[in-house]
Amino acid sequence: MNSLCYSLTGSILRSWNFKKILNKFSQRQWNFRNISASSKHILYSQPTASSHPHLLKNNEITHGITSDVYNRRRRRMVEIVHKKLSVTQDCFSHLIVIPSATIVNMTEKIPYFFRQNSDFFYVCGYKEPNSVLIIYTSPDPSNPIVKTVLFIPKQSPHSAKWEGQKMDLDTVVKFLGVDTALYTNDLEKFLSSFIKCNNRCAIWYDYLSTPFPLVHNTMRDFITANSMNIMLESPKSTLHQMRVIKSEDEADLMRKTCKIAALSMREVMKFSHPMICESHLEAKMDFECRLLGADHAAFPPVVGGADRASVIHYIDNNQIINDNELVLMDAGCEYNGYASDMARTWPVNGKFTPPQREVYEAVLSVQEELIEMLVTKLPLDDLMKIMCKKLGKEFQKLNIIPESVPEEKLAEAGFELCPHHVSHYLGMDVHDTSVISRGIHLQPGMVVTVEPGVYIPKNKEVPEKYKGICIRIEDDVLITSDGYEVLTSDCPKKVDEIENLFTTS
Repeated sequence: MNSLCYSLTGSILRSWNFKKILNKFSQRQWNFRNISASSKHILYSQPTASSHPHLLKNNEITHGITSDVYNRRRRRMVEIVHKKLSVTQDCFSHLIVIPSATIVNMTEKIPYFFRQNSDFFYVCGYKEPNSVLIIYTSPDPSNPIVKTVLFIPKQSPHSAKWEGQKMDLDTVVKFLGVDTALYTNDLEKFLSSFIKCNNRCAIWYDYLSTPFPLVHNTMRDFITANSMNIMLESPKSTLHQMRVIKSEDEADLMRKTCKIAALSMREVMKFSHPMICESHLEAKMDFECRLLGADHAAFPPVVGGADRASVIHYIDNNQIINDNELVLMDAGCEYNGYASDMARTWPVNGKFTPPQREVYEAVLSVQEELIEMLVTKLPLDDLMKIMCKKLGKEFQKLNIIPESVPEEKLAEAGFELCPHHVSHYLGMDVHDTSVISRGIHLQPGMVVTVEPGVYIPKNKEVPEKYKGICIRIEDDVLITSDGYEVLTSDCPKKVDEIENLFTTS
């Protein structure tokens, strides 16, 4: 096939002015520090090293991640998708389409807080909404030509006044290191031009997800019109396969976000007292996380006093916590695109009652055993089965599970007390890389949670002293080549450590 097609020349140049684009494609390397003299003094809505030197170093697109890293991710993605097609399909070109998130309004003209689509963010680091990244290749699997185009909205004087200055096409190219940038209203023309030059191609687009409806509608029409010439695949499994293993740069970001959450929750514990409102503890957690550099909460936190915590995702957080009651907090923060997720349970007055202590230490012993087992790299689903059985045994000792329950039924009884999974992957998303099975063996670079719990509503038939006790203990753990690293260890979880916080604060 004529190589001119891959430079978007020939018929495309006659129908669309690509002279500037062709010049950009010929430049394989960029000096990222030289964005342009005029742009150094512009405060863009996305930080740059020149506008936010306290946040970014030279060459960094986002904190700790350079332009070279993003470029390697894109090339690695191309390598993986090439390998996923059979030998008979080696002559296929590839077109990978990854949309950004879009703005969603809570009411007229008032948007919800914007959070970027993690898959999009992972491969380019661009923080703006209503954009789309396209990576396309030639059909030569041994030496494919790989090009990247970022489509962004065209800014108007009105949008600049209301939303702030956005990067223009040239600045996006120089800052992000993509081959070219175009406006989103040119997406349809680009796709039409591509299919003319590539009559056999694989389209990698997540057709089951619609983070950007305008792009989704354009892709739907394009795929329908060219269904005889294309193979349609989703890139999500490829992206999640890459994202589930953290690089050392990402591991450092995970250490930071988890440390922020752990230190902040420690301060929330010290701030607690009888008759405090759950919402005050939530506010304290948000306050402390932001003071330590977090961007925002990773998810709506659970702050459940007494047996309100038996509702696993209790987020009302609007009740008073009485003296002698426990409070369960499940919270985390997001730091430069990476999330933490941890849980602690403590007595609001700083002193465990004997029954609370018995139940708490049972859960803690199970959690510590499960963390030790991560050395074996066992699958998370296996860890879940072990948790259920261990909880069953521990709570049979306390007669929370009757002695009459046979051993082969203890795992089932344990699951009734803790009806959620003991672990999930963690990273850019709280429940990260959702298409990666929890049935695979753990690998170095993965970050997982370990979160056994017990939830005993006041109306459950158990010994009276245990009614209303709800406990969850959750830590974030990085899997290493020789074991593991607990990333949230800065927040105490042993009974004596927690009680000492209240006596020394």
